[in-house]
Amino acid sequence: MLLGQCQICGVQSPIISSRLGVCLRCIREKPEEALRITDEVHAESRGVFGLPPKPPRNPDGISCGVCSNNCKIGSGEKGFCGLVFNIGGRLVRMGGTAEKGVLQWYYDPLPTNCVAWWFCPGCTGAGYPKYAYKRGAETGYANLAVFYGACSLDCLYCQNWHYRNLAAKLGPVMSAESLAAKADSHVSCICFFGGDPSVQMPHVLKTSIQALVKAKEDKRILRICWETNGYWKDKFALKAAELSLESGGNIKFDLKTWDDNLNRALCGVSNKQTLDSFKMIGEKFFRKRPELPVLTASTLLVPGYIDAKEVGSLARLIASIDPEIPYTLLAFYPQYVMNDLPTTRREQANQCYDVANKYLERVRIGNVNLLS
Repeated sequence: MLLGQCQICGVQSPIISSRLGVCLRCIREKPEEALRITDEVHAESRGVFGLPPKPPRNPDGISCGVCSNNCKIGSGEKGFCGLVFNIGGRLVRMGGTAEKGVLQWYYDPLPTNCVAWWFCPGCTGAGYPKYAYKRGAETGYANLAVFYGACSLDCLYCQNWHYRNLAAKLGPVMSAESLAAKADSHVSCICFFGGDPSVQMPHVLKTSIQALVKAKEDKRILRICWETNGYWKDKFALKAAELSLESGGNIKFDLKTWDDNLNRALCGVSNKQTLDSFKMIGEKFFRKRPELPVLTASTLLVPGYIDAKEVGSLARLIASIDPEIPYTLLAFYPQYVMNDLPTTRREQANQCYDVANKYLERVRIGNVNLLS
């Protein structure tokens, strides 16, 4: 059994990531010291892909304004996502415009392993006949899965870490019009994920609107769904929610942490905007269609870092909005920088489930095949 060690307190444990360099207790109790260490890890890992270590805050820079990192990009610099450049005092967007989205796409046959599978129309027939073609799973139809190649966070345990290769290469690139055309008659839902759609929202929204217009002309069902870290601007978040509500889709927020310092240590930035955005969408939209949830949340149970205390605090937040919002606890698989941790233990998953279940009416453990 591999033992990781905290550089601050010296404690050794199989659920301490030596590659992160600090334990959960020190992140909570000695955040200033812990964040100095984790900031270096973020800077080193991002440097491999040519990405800035932190969101730029150049006082003479130009504001990007697409996601909640609020980058101010100086001349010759690039934004945190790696897609926006200041060239000669002018912002040049190499992705995220209606003409250019840095992404990959594929058809995912339904039913699929979507986090929302246990209540979504494509996998269960919920909302039939308005939002689903069948009373059960929509076999014979597909989800247009759109994997965006940039992100507004920098999670050191990222399960889809290879999006960074797309950001580094600035491609492949596809226009919103071309992508929308892929939502043909055998597609009943689109799911935007990545990376994260938050840094390419003009492209995402243009794709969604064009695809929905064509679907309405053809009198077809087409649900718009999202898997996001929620680090988007309010105006984009509200538009995304409107499209999902109208189409029978769902927004899945990846609520990574409750503790802001823990989020900074693991994901590189604050979690404030994510939690605020989740609350805003929940309060404004959830009760408009409670029978077919427009909003759901999930949390990845990273061993040694995302414990019952974190999950309990997140569950209380969700319950304060509406206790019927579905919450999925996901088992962790070692990836990217923090690949020196084990998979989630069944005991940890059960503890987190029990505490979440105290506050919420719809809790589920996902990826049970990964539990050790």
